[in-house]
Amino acid sequence: MIDFELLKKIILEHNSFLLTTHVNPDADAIGSEVAFYFILKELGKEVYIVNYSDTPYNLEFLDRDRKIEKFEAEKHSSLFNKVDVLVALDFNRSNRIVKMRDSFENSAKLKICIDHHQDPENFANYFFNDEQYSATGHVIFNLIEKTNIVKLNYQTAYPIYAAIMTDTGSFRFDRTTPEIHMIAAKLLIQGVKPDEVYDRLYDQSKFSKIKLLGKTLHSLQLYGDKNQIGYMKITRDDFAVTDAVESDTENFVNFSLSVEGVKIGLLFIELEEGFKVSFRSKGKIPVNKLAAEFGGGGHINAAGARIIDYSLMDLLPQILKKTEKYLDK
Repeated sequence: MIDFELLKKIILEHNSFLLTTHVNPDADAIGSEVAFYFILKELGKEVYIVNYSDTPYNLEFLDRDRKIEKFEAEKHSSLFNKVDVLVALDFNRSNRIVKMRDSFENSAKLKICIDHHQDPENFANYFFNDEQYSATGHVIFNLIEKTNIVKLNYQTAYPIYAAIMTDTGSFRFDRTTPEIHMIAAKLLIQGVKPDEVYDRLYDQSKFSKIKLLGKTLHSLQLYGDKNQIGYMKITRDDFAVTDAVESDTENFVNFSLSVEGVKIGLLFIELEEGFKVSFRSKGKIPVNKLAAEFGGGGHINAAGARIIDYSLMDLLPQILKKTEKYLDK
């Protein structure tokens, strides 16, 4: 259970904050950062948002004032020792901020983590983490609701809605509880328009993304005795030919689960250094445990791993064999 009164106390007792989130941020990451930024600014705090990755183009609308900065060591490293509090949002393992990790971990400043993923790593002073929450944006909403630290308004409701909507799969995943629908209603009362948010997130893709999706779907293969594993690959050549970027691949992995009989879906993405794997599953198959075998993590049905020291072709057969063993779990 999250101690929201303690979180409120930390916020009120400190004056300056640096917010950050994981590499290749999604709408829950960006939405939570922006909503938390507005809460802090309303309280008169000095606030910075610094991320390792660029904000994906389809999420830029959440940061209308362009407050999010991309990490530059020369410009931002000293900031980690200047502010009072470092805030990790939507991740609970420090390797998820890549080259910002040293600056974060070596800082003597107070560190807090606000998140909803399983198995947190001990890299912060305080953890406001509960895997029962549907999204980190859900945690931010409850901070407002349970402590009255500020009044909910359109400015904070908009990014929170985007965060919750995307991490619940547009309100279709198993954590879509009656409470979530009541929260959504309260956000809509503030003036959020669900059709507008959905359109900006999913229906304004660049042509390059659609071309990359076509190549990805063409790579789909089935694996295992009963063809219960579906996997796809994206190579560096695919990115070059289509002129797409890594953030365009968000949610591609879900297509591998749409094949009849498939229980686990994987998406392998070749990077400039190594590769990453997205894992998805149906039912109670714990792909977060599978991802953990390769240094990753996540939720029971949605997880990922980023592997730097090996090439995609080196480990792909091994990962598929490991995946097959999880069908019985």
